[in-house]
Amino acid sequence: MSTRSVTATAPGKINVCLRVGPLRPDGYHDLATVFQAVSLVEEVTATESDGFSVEFSGPIDTAQLATDDSNLAIRAARAVAAAAGIDRGAALHIVKNVPIAGGMGGGSADAAATLVAVDALWETNLGIAKLTEIAASLGADVPFALHGGTAIGVDRGDELTAVPDSAEFHWVLVFAGEGLSTPDVFRELDRQRTAAGLAPESAPRPTVDPVLIDALQRGNPFDVARYLGNDLQPAAVALRPELLDVLEHGIAIGAVAGVVSGSGPTIALLAGSKNDAEQFASDFTDLGDTALAVVSAAPGAGIR
Repeated sequence: MSTRSVTATAPGKINVCLRVGPLRPDGYHDLATVFQAVSLVEEVTATESDGFSVEFSGPIDTAQLATDDSNLAIRAARAVAAAAGIDRGAALHIVKNVPIAGGMGGGSADAAATLVAVDALWETNLGIAKLTEIAASLGADVPFALHGGTAIGVDRGDELTAVPDSAEFHWVLVFAGEGLSTPDVFRELDRQRTAAGLAPESAPRPTVDPVLIDALQRGNPFDVARYLGNDLQPAAVALRPELLDVLEHGIAIGAVAGVVSGSGPTIALLAGSKNDAEQFASDFTDLGDTALAVVSAAPGAGIR
């Protein structure tokens, strides 16, 4: 009898807008962000097994990733088994396409795809509401990777409000050779705020401008460009000054706007058309950078 497997995918994300509020007593910051899922996806194949394991393949160097029970995908699989009250295992094979520590939620996409894959593999039929609850327990970006599309995220970014009927947008992602630690970027933001005389605990409450939501629904990239922004960008650039060169070059070759995605270091450049995005990606590739043209908003986690 052949061993049964199920394959699922989940998207990486960009933060079209990311506003960072006060530092909270729990060590997190209040956030207000607009996520968009992009057409760069992680692929997880779950195969019946007596225990839990994970291995990787794909174009991303995964040597630094944990393969023990601390791995987020294994935690996701165990969480589904616990929620369903079953004693089952799964061997996970992850094809990594989203950069590690790149500000695109690759680990969260792995977890979201795993939730869907093992739920189908074990026929636990937990339903999207329960899977979303489990996703939120795993990390702030996991619920969005599960749902995809476009969404406003508040609190830690995990309280989501879907933005329906978002139009299609074309982006160029420019990847760095090395990731950035999210805690390091937030610490640098707090340092910068303190140096400017603003106590991190006293930062203003963050909000999303409703005009950005209207622009996303209308589909005009030039309107969206006016509201592109990331409060973490100055901190990411302080830690990686070369990111500013990427942003400036993107604008110089014709990108509508550019922004550091999440905590970086991935740069997302908004293009006016598919052809422009493909040309910009080619230009960066010719310079020796790793760049990819993608589309938003992509669907969330699902069976392949």
